[in-house]
Amino acid sequence: MTVTMLTLLKRRDGMSKADFIAYYETHHRLIGEKVLSGWATRYVRRHLHPQDGADMDHDFDVVLEIDFPDQQTCDACFAAMADPAIMVEIVADEERLFDRARMRTYRVEECASDLPAV
Repeated sequence: MTVTMLTLLKRRDGMSKADFIAYYETHHRLIGEKVLSGWATRYVRRHLHPQDGADMDHDFDVVLEIDFPDQQTCDACFAAMADPAIMVEIVADEERLFDRARMRTYRVEECASDLPAV
């Protein structure tokens, strides 16, 4: 059974949304791909843009979704990422990009409704 981990991330103070997205997608994403390869089956970043277009501070700027084939693989991946050599690279880059104190990670339990075809 697929396990989905969802992380809510806030950009660091003083960083524009455009710079945040550009850095995430051209640099930090590559670190994620490197450490998740062989473990995760899906790595998606959902950058949030307020529907009303208001340029104001929000709780989070991106929703990160990572799928694993099962809980055992998820646990093994997070254990491997806890290696000090790997954590140094991840944390150093996160500090350039995120307000790390506001990072929140959740295991997703999905309940879907069956809707009629459009």
